[in-house]
Amino acid sequence: MWCDWSSLPLLVLFLELSVVRVETAPCQTCHKLTDSFIKGLEITSSKNFGGGNTAWEEEKLAKYARSETRLLEIVEGACEKTDFECNQLLEQIEDQVETWWFHRQQEAPDLFDWLCIEELRLCCPPGRYGPQCKECLSGPGGVCGGLGRCEGEGTRLGDGECVCDPGYSGQLCQNCADGYYREKSSNHSTAACAACYHSCNKCSGPQDYKCLDCKPGWILHDNKCVDTDECGTELARCPTNTYCHNTDGSYECRGCDQACVGCMGSGPARCKKCARGYRLKGSKCVDIDECSERAIACPGLNEACINEEGSFHCDCAEGFIRRDSICVENKLPTGPEKGLFDDMTEDEVLVLQQMFFGVVICALATLAAKGDMVFTAIFIGGVAAMAGYWFTEKGDYMLDGFLKGR
Repeated sequence: MWCDWSSLPLLVLFLELSVVRVETAPCQTCHKLTDSFIKGLEITSSKNFGGGNTAWEEEKLAKYARSETRLLEIVEGACEKTDFECNQLLEQIEDQVETWWFHRQQEAPDLFDWLCIEELRLCCPPGRYGPQCKECLSGPGGVCGGLGRCEGEGTRLGDGECVCDPGYSGQLCQNCADGYYREKSSNHSTAACAACYHSCNKCSGPQDYKCLDCKPGWILHDNKCVDTDECGTELARCPTNTYCHNTDGSYECRGCDQACVGCMGSGPARCKKCARGYRLKGSKCVDIDECSERAIACPGLNEACINEEGSFHCDCAEGFIRRDSICVENKLPTGPEKGLFDDMTEDEVLVLQQMFFGVVICALATLAAKGDMVFTAIFIGGVAAMAGYWFTEKGDYMLDGFLKGR
């Protein structure tokens, strides 16, 4: 292979950066890549070079099972086109994949173990965790006693602590967590942990009368956990203009009604003091109608008072708009102006047209009587047009209407 030695430093830097990126690639990406590669092996297991004399090609070009042709087919389908992490990792480890394919398959048949654990050091074997692949805590039931998972197991990450399943606690998840009790076992195996009654922190059974200790917000009384009403004690701490509402095992602060300044409960009848714009009527704070109680609520000219809850506002009266803080008459046109003939019917327009045409004919007749040949010709043409119109259906309709006085 030809090499440009002047570019060697750049090549070394690129390889170093590639190693860094590979080391930070997640184990799950490498695991997914090798799983996909193994599926590709299974899919291509019954294929050959195809086309032509297959026996001759396999004899001369080496077996298809170990050929570069098969490797390329598998690599092309190893990552989905949209999986950026998989494609990036595959591009960085082409040399390692080729090494395993051509030289290490026989001695290291498990691609995941050889590539992800030994070569790239992205993963750890099952039951191990962290950069050095330390062993996870194990008990009689396996890793974390079989009742939890080892933090970081199978990867180069995590601290190896047991994350217990719900209901279990302890270093190896062998104890029952708070709110759970140990069930009775019919054989010599360790009994499972079951949930206590919801208000119990510790108990001897699932019933509400088998509590041994209570969760916060409850007090123990005759082996039962009774809710503490924090609202009746100094335990409740609610901000201004809110009130305490008791809940099971706790309390919550809810907002006062808008009519109140401070309150003891929900609604305008539980106010400590009425807010501005409200007054006490009986035991309730009600809205003051400033528009009816004030002589001149809105002093501006052409203004109207509009009452609101706890207040009021001034708006321009109907037919007025506000301009420069003053209500003035709205003189904007309500619609397009009508034309001269908009109110006339079609019949009236036709009569008007005929009257105008008659005036023109009379004028032409006067000029024709004086012997002017040009006006005589125009007059004759006009009379002919008039005659033609009167012989049409419209002419009959107009004549009929005229005779009937319409």
